[in-house]
Amino acid sequence: QVQLVESGGGLVQPGGSLRLSCTASINFSSIDTMGWYRQAPGKQRELVTLFTQFETKDSADFRQGRFTISRDIAKNTVYLQMNSLEPEDTAVYYCYLRPYRSTQGYWGQGTQVTVSS
Repeated sequence: QVQLVESGGGLVQPGGSLRLSCTASINFSSIDTMGWYRQAPGKQRELVTLFTQFETKDSADFRQGRFTISRDIAKNTVYLQMNSLEPEDTAVYYCYLRPYRSTQGYWGQGTQVTVSS
């Protein structure tokens, strides 16, 4: 089975930055869809960003320029860079992956991001 390992969460003050990482157990070239979701306590899980080779669905955080994605293909790792963090960004962040020719998706274990003074 595909495994996703997340890291990089933690406690940060408003206006600070964090970089989350997600490392997959399969080659980057075998991935059809990959991205991030987040879920705050008592709230529905929501999309942060989801992308393929041909299209991307971004949240307003990306459109505003606060969040960006980078990739290390050799390490099968994707990074979520989050800047100018706000208390409203507090949530558990989950990496998501779906391989080519598969309707089954896979989730990382989640990493906690807390933005508080």
